[in-house]
Amino acid sequence: MPDAFSLTGQALLYAAFAACIGWFSSHPVYHPLEADEALVKLSFSHAAQRKAPCRERSAEELQKLAPNMRAPLDCPRERWPVTVELTLDGKLLTRAVVNPGGVARDGPATLYARYRVPAGAHRIGVRMNDDGNVEGFTHQREETLQLAPQRVLVVDFNPGKGGILLQ
Repeated sequence: MPDAFSLTGQALLYAAFAACIGWFSSHPVYHPLEADEALVKLSFSHAAQRKAPCRERSAEELQKLAPNMRAPLDCPRERWPVTVELTLDGKLLTRAVVNPGGVARDGPATLYARYRVPAGAHRIGVRMNDDGNVEGFTHQREETLQLAPQRVLVVDFNPGKGGILLQ
């Protein structure tokens, strides 16, 4: 059975450890952004258009296949790379060509980038091309936004919600 000296020593060590954790939880003070900065995050994961269209298999082709492989459509899996441009007040922040993921290059293209910008009103331009058969850009959005100090603007892409999103 522990004596009073051991229990007192253990209680003092626990109290010192708790005090250290309490102090380090609020010191040193961390500021992810300066008082006059905002953050623009370009973050998306999007599967571009297929490089080749689907074609219908003939009856002879279907007969040559195993019964469990007789899908009426033959759809190549490979997708186009996604090209993205982000501008701030007419100045190009990034231009990236993002290849699709996956071994067969059939997965989504994923991009994540962060930019510290001065707080205030800015003209944000986002352009994207997800179809290599189309010249220029297939999706575009340009808008003037008020970026509050120490706030985050997320630039995303969701075709189900209207395309390029500024949140």
